[in-house]
Amino acid sequence: MTTVYFVRHAAPNYHNHDDLTRELTEQGLQDRRRVTEFLWDKDIDTALSSPYKRSVDTIKEFADARGLEITLMDDFRERKVEGGWIEDFDEFCRKQWEDFGFKLPEGESLREVQRRNIRALLQVLRIYCGKNVIIGSHGTALSTVIHYFDPSFGYDGFCKIKNLMP
Repeated sequence: MTTVYFVRHAAPNYHNHDDLTRELTEQGLQDRRRVTEFLWDKDIDTALSSPYKRSVDTIKEFADARGLEITLMDDFRERKVEGGWIEDFDEFCRKQWEDFGFKLPEGESLREVQRRNIRALLQVLRIYCGKNVIIGSHGTALSTVIHYFDPSFGYDGFCKIKNLMP
């Protein structure tokens, strides 16, 4: 059996508006220990991550302690938004969850995010069949995966988990 553990990144520094390089806060760096403690006895074989710094850094302490190299998979990245930053994030999210095809001109819809995340997950299940895998991920990206398997998971579910971090 293949077991996949999605790890939503720890607390990011929202003062850095560059999605790719946004680092963890001091609290986020400290919270990585909770990830390591949770995963320690899970016999993890493989570490994968979104290429975004906050996702990599969230699982890095565990991967280093276990001698695992983190393989970056671009399709596990967070959704692209126009200009990289949304001032009224809650309203934007509500619109996207109400209409899975809604996106800003230079951005991605949740449908597009879901397609690439599910495509990547299916690839992981083929390549790492029978293994235990961790994937450094993001709140929105992970929520679209949950929605794929449980269509009743929507905006309300997303709101409940969007601020949950290790």
